[in-house]
Formats: sequence, C-alpha cells, structure tokens
Amino acid sequence: MSFYKYSVAIGFAITTLSAFAIEEPQPLEHVLVTLPIHQTATETSLPVTVLTGEELAREASATLGETLERLPGVHNASFGPGVGQPVIRGLSGPRVTTLQNGTRSADASALSADHVVAVEALLADSIEVLRGPATLLYGGGAIGGVVNVLDNRIPTTLPEETSWGLDYRYRGASGGNTGTFRVDTALGPFAVHADALFRDTENLEVADGAGTDGMDLLPNTDTSASAGTLGAAFHFDGGFIGIAVNRQKNKYGLPEGSHGHHGHGDDHDDDHDDDHDDDHDDDHDDDHDDDHDEDHDDDHDEDHDDDHDDDHDDDHDDHDDHEGEEEEVDIRLEMEQTRYDIRLQLDEPMAGIARFSGVVSLTEYEHTEFEGLEVGTVYSSDAIEGRLELVHSPIGDLHGVLGLQISETEFSAVGEEAFILPTDTSRLGLFLVEDWHSGSWKLEGGLRFDRDEVDPQGNMAPAREFDTFSASFGALYEFTEAWHLSTTLTRSERAPSVEELYSNYENTGPSTWVTHAATAAIEVGDVNLDTEESLNIDVGLSLHGETQSLRIGAYYNDFDNFINLASTGMEVGETPVRRYEQGAAEFMGLELDAHWEVLETNFGLLNLEVEMDVTRGELADGSDVPRLPPLSGALGLVWEQPSARYFTRLTAADKQDRAGDNEEATDSWVRWDIGGQWQFGFSDSLITLSAVVRNIRDEEIRLSTSVLREYAPEPGRSFNVGVRMEF
Repeated sequence: MSFYKYSVAIGFAITTLSAFAIEEPQPLEHVLVTLPIHQTATETSLPVTVLTGEELAREASATLGETLERLPGVHNASFGPGVGQPVIRGLSGPRVTTLQNGTRSADASALSADHVVAVEALLADSIEVLRGPATLLYGGGAIGGVVNVLDNRIPTTLPEETSWGLDYRYRGASGGNTGTFRVDTALGPFAVHADALFRDTENLEVADGAGTDGMDLLPNTDTSASAGTLGAAFHFDGGFIGIAVNRQKNKYGLPEGSHGHHGHGDDHDDDHDDDHDDDHDDDHDDDHDDDHDEDHDDDHDEDHDDDHDDDHDDDHDDHDDHEGEEEEVDIRLEMEQTRYDIRLQLDEPMAGIARFSGVVSLTEYEHTEFEGLEVGTVYSSDAIEGRLELVHSPIGDLHGVLGLQISETEFSAVGEEAFILPTDTSRLGLFLVEDWHSGSWKLEGGLRFDRDEVDPQGNMAPAREFDTFSASFGALYEFTEAWHLSTTLTRSERAPSVEELYSNYENTGPSTWVTHAATAAIEVGDVNLDTEESLNIDVGLSLHGETQSLRIGAYYNDFDNFINLASTGMEVGETPVRRYEQGAAEFMGLELDAHWEVLETNFGLLNLEVEMDVTRGELADGSDVPRLPPLSGALGLVWEQPSARYFTRLTAADKQDRAGDNEEATDSWVRWDIGGQWQFGFSDSLITLSAVVRNIRDEEIRLSTSVLREYAPEPGRSFNVGVRMEF
C-alpha cells in the first residue's frame, strides 16, 4: 500500500486543525501513578497515553501488545496468539520496561520474543504508557519506554461500599473463552481486593489459505491461562499499609513451521562447521571455559517431567494429516509466576515531606519450554525489588521527589538446550526529579545514577559491572488553557542484558552452539559489550478541549553503542545465526492522535478518531534496523448515545520493505472492524453487552514487528461478543 491510500485520512485530520475552537479544557481526572509527582497527562512534557475506564475495557485483550497496539507509536510484536509484547517507537525487549503497579513485572519476556509478559490487562484498572526514554524514573531498561499496568490489588482507598464485577468474552477466530471476576470491599479499616481470570482458546483461524500448509488455521496455537489475586490494606489517618499475593499460569504453543528440533551444532550439517570454526573460534576461545556443567539437567528433567506430563498427553489430532511426513516437534511453553507485594504510604509524615511511599515486590518465576513431551529448557527467575519515593513539600513553585530503587535477581536456564548462563544481577538506582511551574511555563528535570552488577554463577564467565547516568530536561508552554507545546531532551544509558552478554558464551563455535528451539535460531552474545547510550529529543503540540483533542509529536533518538540482534546470513544446517552486535543507530518518527466531535444531535454524538505513526531506524552502516513497524494509521467513526455505542474503524499499514539485513519484507494491509456496545441497568447492577466483527474482509495480516511473520499471520475474520456485569 502506498502512502496515498491512507494519507487522505491523515491529511483530513491535520486540515481540521483550523476548525478546532479554542475551548476550556476538559478536566482529566486520571492522575499518572507512573510519574512520582503524580501529575495528570496535561501537566507533563512527557508523551504519555492512558487507557482507563470504558476505553480500557474495550481494548483489553489476551496479550499486552495486542491491548496497546491502537496507540500511536505502540505496536504488537506477536509470537503467535499466545504472546504479544509491546513495541514502543520501534524498541522492544530489554528497552521497554513493563511495570505492575510501579515495580517490574520480573518475568523473562525481555529475554526472548516467545516469552509472554506476566501481566493481565483484563484485570487492570488503567494502563499508562510513557513513549520515549523513562530511564530517569525506572533505569536503563526503560530507554525505549514504560508500560505500567495498574490494578487495585493493594487498595489505595477505603471503599464506601462493596463493588463486584464479572466479565465474559468469546473470540471467534480462536474459539476463545475468557472470564474475569473481581470484588472490592471494606472490613472496618481494612480494604480488601480479590480477582480471578481464566482463559482457554483453540487453534487460531487466519485468513483463507494463510495458515500452515495453506490451511485456514495455525496448529499448536491453543492456549490456556489462569490468574488470581488476593490483597488487603489497613488504612489509618495519614496513610495505609497493605499486602497482596498474585498467582499466574499461562500455557501456549508456538505455530508449526516457526521452529525445529535443534540441539547442539553437532546435529547439523558438518559441512558448515569447517567453514565457520576458524572464523569464530579464535574470538571466543580466550573467554570461554570448555567445561559444561550438566549436573542440573537430570535434576530438572525429573522435577518437571512428572509435573507436566499430564498436561501434555493430548496428541493434537489436528496433525494427523501429516502422518507419514517428517514432522517437526511441537513446542509448548508454560509460565508460572507467584508475586508478593507490600506497600506503605504515609502522607505528610513530617515537616517538609509531602508523601513517603515504599514498595517491596518478591517474584518467583518459571518458564518451561517443552519439545513434544520432553522438557527442553527451564528458565527460572527469583527477584526481589524495593522502591522508595520521598516527595518533598512545595518550595515555592518547585515540586520534586527523591527516589531509591534496589533489585536482586537470580536467573537460570537449565536443560539440554539452555543457551544462556545462570547469573545473579544486582541493581541500584538513585534518582531526583523536580518540576517548576509558574504562569504558562512548566519545567521538568532530573538526574539518575544506576549501578548494574551481572555475575555468572560458579564463575562460568567474567562478571561485568556498569555505572550508568541519565539526565532529562523538559518544558511545557501553555499558549492557552487548551493548547500546549512541549519538548523534552533526555540523555540515557543502558547496561547490556544477560542474554546480550552471555548467550552461547560457553559454546565456542558452530559445532557447539545451542539453538533456541522456540525461535529456531542460534543467538550468540558478546561478553565485551559496552553501555548503550542514547540522546533523545521529543517535541509535541497538543490540544485538550471539551469536544476535541489532538497531539502531534516528533522525536529523534541518536544511539551510541546500540545493541542489535543482527541476522548474520550464516546458517548452521538450516538454522540461522544471529549475533548481538554494537554500533551507532538513529531512530526518528512522527505520531498523530486526534479525536473530534463532528456532529451533535438529540439522538447522539458522532466522533471522528484518527491515529498515525511512522518510525525509521538506521544502523551505522546505513542498513535498516530489523523488525520495525511501517507507516501505519487508523480512521474511525463512533456514534455515542447515553446507553449505546456503535463504531466502524479502518486500520492500515504500509508495506515494510526496509526490513533489515536478511529479514523478510511484509506486504501492506487494511483491516476493517465494526461493532456495538449496549448498557442497561438491572436491579442494582449495570450490564454491558458488546459485539464486534474484526477483520471483516478476512485480510491476511503479517506484522513486520513479529519474528514469526512468515509463519504466523494475525487472526482472520472474527466475531467477538462479551457481557460485563458491575454491581
């Protein structure tokens, strides 16, 4: 699709600027929890988007990436229907930090594209997305942005009455059933919260003939998930203290054709070994030990085989047609996480201190990759994180917060196909953020220092230490109460992650490299990687009116020592080799988000919604950064009545022919959705019914951000229904 095919929508939105009246701004009640000074979206120069209330209820989906993909500058890196990681301005993985109520989700999603993010959008009260560097607040992992998923697991207020909620959704393309439950109540001074979720889907239906072997579905893509939370908080004059425990399980398969059963390089064609051993052995021999500790393999295999055999006895009847052919082994993944949170907040505990808050999160995480019924690799991560924030009382027009963030993580990958060394990681962060506002001006700035210590267990590889510094300055100018101009300049640093440093570290060449079975690729790290640095500038013009809203933004991000998982073009057998390489890189982009009430009658309101974004990224040699989203946009019409809502929406993406070296391009696509929502009262409850037809034209959609775009297109035509009860 050429730019012209949807430039009409984008151009229409921009030309309507002259029609926007300068009106009193509409009050925005949501206060940004992600920003410790607790500003609203109109009070900060940072590009922030919030999903909350009915909008979040409509957009919430099974994966975080799919939930957020409508937001300008945010895309979905799907890995089949079971996984969807957010991509912010072309950056993902270890550069996007996912938070659960302000502390890290502490899963293994940053390690690989096939790992699910351990948060549930369907249980959230709101989701806040900071596009662009947020390293000042959350460290180097937020060099690309932050997604903070907020729920009420530790109730921050004492409810006046008990509230209940039930939600059921059916998704046609996956035959998926999802149900949620939540309750919030008070028992004297104690506020209590409980929630639960279940989800079960079948193999995903895709556009006609776009699936495996020309079928209309993707075998081995069924999923199941469950989650539950119980929390309580004791409220007293001037604050509260609370605790919560959350348990999640997620089981899903990876689409056939996206992987193969590969172990060490010995199982591949020996012809490749001789060609590449000389080139690569010398680079690694000095750094690597030849000994491999395999003592853990038998222990973990015995521990996990017994636990999981019953769950995998199904023979997958869908594959019977392929009997007699050479079958690849199905890859199944299981994630389990238990998380404990303790939070304390004190309001005005002493003179000069407006608020003290502290949170400690303890997470026990395990991710198991099965190859058929065999345990391939078990990823484990035990993490504890503490975060303290001290907000000082206003000093004239100056407001600010001093913060401390500490975390310890024990990570291991055990099994015959484990390719990342077990490591212990310690992080310490100190930050100071201040804002000053007077008249039409608001200025923001701050500093942060981080120390990261990465220590492979058993001295299996050199330990690394990184000291990183971040600084940011932003300005917001109010032309009127409705029109704002903002700009932010940020210098950020990020320490290399465990997988970037130690993937296949002990394995000195093609004959011993271990394939990551889930991604069907050999990934090779570099223990000598340096700190990644970026200089980012963001400029935005926004309007906040009663009947119109608009934000146009532009950004430029200049990286030194950018760490890129590059497709080398080399293969061992039929397995591609990818290396973590470091060099300069540039990112730039534009974003548009506009909402306009175009017609008001006695029968309802007609609203126009327009979104657009484009990202370009180039490496130092002029080649394109791989797996970036293309120019994309959306045009929607919404008819709103007091108890009903109807919409139609076109979402479009241009072809991505700047796919990066040794990467496949993707074609353009247009998706048409249509649906409605109806509300009515019954006794003391509010009932909401919804029905949506998604991808009416059964368009074949392949996301350039997805590693599996060749094998796993997005859902085909799907009829989705839901019912929600609140009482």
